[in-house]
Amino acid sequence: MNTTKKTFSIRDLENLSGIKAHTIRIWEKRYNLLSPERTDTNIRRYSLESLQKLLNITLLYSNGHKISKIANLKEGKIPEIVNELISKNNNSQVINTFKLAMINFDEQLFTRTFKTLLLDKSFSEVFKEFFIPLLNELGLLWQTDTICPAHEHFISNLVKQKILISTQDLSVEEASNEKATFIAYLPENEIHEIGLLYLNYEIVSRGYKSVYLGQTVPLESLEEVMKTFENATFLSYFTVSPSKDKVDDYITKFRSLSANFPNTKLWLLGHQTQHIDQEKLPQAIEIFSSIDKIVERL
Repeated sequence: MNTTKKTFSIRDLENLSGIKAHTIRIWEKRYNLLSPERTDTNIRRYSLESLQKLLNITLLYSNGHKISKIANLKEGKIPEIVNELISKNNNSQVINTFKLAMINFDEQLFTRTFKTLLLDKSFSEVFKEFFIPLLNELGLLWQTDTICPAHEHFISNLVKQKILISTQDLSVEEASNEKATFIAYLPENEIHEIGLLYLNYEIVSRGYKSVYLGQTVPLESLEEVMKTFENATFLSYFTVSPSKDKVDDYITKFRSLSANFPNTKLWLLGHQTQHIDQEKLPQAIEIFSSIDKIVERL
């Protein structure tokens, strides 16, 4: 599980390409599209080159090219047609390219693809159209053993890096929106910060002052921030923490901590918020079902 993969099973190819293993076998047998090696027990093992070829074939196939026609193309023609489709920002192939960058630990490929997207799209569009679907797929690929934790960490950190750089590019300007100061943080034992980082980007892009505290912040330490900013809106993501049996206690402690700061608000989202009784929440604490819902309120 912790070893970087260099060869792939047919199930891995199915998970990465979305093409059923049965179909891959047919393409392999009927059209000789892939040439796997065989283990001593006659199990197919595919190289990284085979994976890349299958992802390219998948793109052509999903764009109306008949598999029989693809099979007759010269070896160098497939990538050529694929590059033409990439230049049109085909979502499926862009995501497949990001997957290849992940499998190869290829930061340059990831960055080149990202920069190409920015020629025609805003960072927000890139994040929503490509990064979110990619990250959603990562969870499934990790659960099925198709990728190892190193792959997930590599690609997640590259996405974080792009959010941070994009936010930094905006931060050179003074905050122009004085309605509120947003304090973005994650509670103790919470480390899943990509969603929060992106929300911070949206906040800064709208001219608000933002204070990003990051991961695993002790609740008690927020009091000092409350003393500093009169109109503080705290923004947090409860993905795995606090746990189901502790989330109400967390809300109670926050209310107690902010009792002397009447203008303080708390905006929450994430899986664990489903365990909060929203009808009992004071007006200053709100739960949002998605990133888009918060962005609409900014």
